[in-house]
Amino acid sequence: MPSRFERFMAMRYLRSVRGQEEGSRFVRFIAWIATAGVALGTAALLLALSVVRGFGSEIEAKITGFGAHVQVETFRDAPIDQAASIRDTLASTPGVVDAAVVVQEFALLRRSREHIEGVAIRGMERPPAYFQEQIVDGSFDTQPDSSGHAGLVIGKELADLLQVHPGQIVTSFSMRSASAGETPFIAGLTAPRTKAFRIAGIYETSLANFDAVYVFTSLSAAREVLAYGPDQATRFDVTLAEVDTAREAAEVIESRLGFPLMARSIYDVYGGLFAWINLQKSIIPVVISIIVIVAAFNIIGTLLMTTLEKTREIGILKSMGASMKSIRKQFVWSGLLIGGVGVALGESLALALVLLQDKYGLISLPEEAYYLTTAPVELHAFDFLLTGALAMALCVLAAYVPARVAAGIEAIRAIRFR
Repeated sequence: MPSRFERFMAMRYLRSVRGQEEGSRFVRFIAWIATAGVALGTAALLLALSVVRGFGSEIEAKITGFGAHVQVETFRDAPIDQAASIRDTLASTPGVVDAAVVVQEFALLRRSREHIEGVAIRGMERPPAYFQEQIVDGSFDTQPDSSGHAGLVIGKELADLLQVHPGQIVTSFSMRSASAGETPFIAGLTAPRTKAFRIAGIYETSLANFDAVYVFTSLSAAREVLAYGPDQATRFDVTLAEVDTAREAAEVIESRLGFPLMARSIYDVYGGLFAWINLQKSIIPVVISIIVIVAAFNIIGTLLMTTLEKTREIGILKSMGASMKSIRKQFVWSGLLIGGVGVALGESLALALVLLQDKYGLISLPEEAYYLTTAPVELHAFDFLLTGALAMALCVLAAYVPARVAAGIEAIRAIRFR
C-alpha cells in the first residue's frame, strides 16, 4: 500500500505543477484521453454484456412461451393415444411443475377468397400465462360463443395479412383425415375438414416467424377440426421448476416413458437460435474488451511521457532518499488513479444508458432480423464488479512498465536532465 507521500506525488505527476508549460499541458491532456479511453471501454463492455444478457433472457422467455421447457412427441407420424395417462405420468415426474396436452397440425385459415394463409392450429387445455401477457387486442377466450363459434387467438402479423380483428369469423381447412394422418387431397378420398372460428384475440411477441404462423384455440375445438380422438394428442408441453435442467429432465422423461415417445429440451428444439445467442455472448464481450486494452496502452504512453517530463523531479526525490520501490509505487498509483476515475465514469455512464434503454427503448432493432423491436437490457451487479476489477487490474499492470522505467533512472543524470 503506497504511503500518503507517494499518493500525493502520484497526483502531482498527473496534475503537473508547471501547468503553464506546453509539455505539462500535453501530458495532462494525454492523461485525460487515457481516462476517457478506460471510461468508454468499460461503458461499452458493460452495455454489450447487458444487451447480450437481455437478448438471451428475452428470446428464452418467448421461446419457452411457445414450446415449454421440454416437449414430448412420438417417432410415428400419428396422434399419441392415452394422452391423459401420459400427462399424469409426466406431472408426477420430479422437477416437473406442469404437463399440458397439445394438439397441433398445419391447416389453412381463410377470411375471404383473397385472404388465405397457412397456419399451425394449436389446441391447449388452458391458455399459457405468457400469451395472456402478449395480447394486444381482444382476449384469450377460446370458449364457444352463443353462436357456437370457438375462439381463435392469432398473431398480429397474421391478423394484418388476413385483415381481421376480434369478433370477425374465419374458416379453417384441415387436410388431415381421421385415419392415419393421410392428406385427403392426395388420396382423393374426402373433402377437407372445415370449421368456423371467431377471432377472440390478437397477440404480439415480435417473433415474426411465430406471430405469422401459430394460432391458438381450445383443446376440444382443435381435436374436432384436426380429426383427433378425445384422448389423443400431438405432443405434451412440460414446464420445469428450473429451465437450466431441461436437457437432464428430457433424458429422465424419455427413459420413463419409453419408445415410441421421445423428449426434447427447448435447447434441442430451437438449437440454432440458442447457438446464435451463445455466439453473441462469447464474441461481443471479447471484441469490446479490445477498447479497454487500447486504453491500457494509452496509460503506458501517458506515464512514460510523465516520466520524461518529471525526470529532474524524480532525480531530486532519489537524491533526497526516495527508494526505487517508492518511485515505482508513485507511478503505479498514477495508473490506478487513471483507471479508478475511468472505471467510475464508465460504470456510471453504462448504468445511466442501460436504465434509459430499459425505460424508453432508445435503440431500435429490425424485427425480422433480431426477433425484437428494441434492444433488451438486463442489469447484473456481478458484471459491474467483475468488469471494474478487471479494468483496474489492467490499468495497474499497464502502469508497471513506466513505473520500472522511472524507478531505474539514476539520480545524478536525472538532475542534469533538461
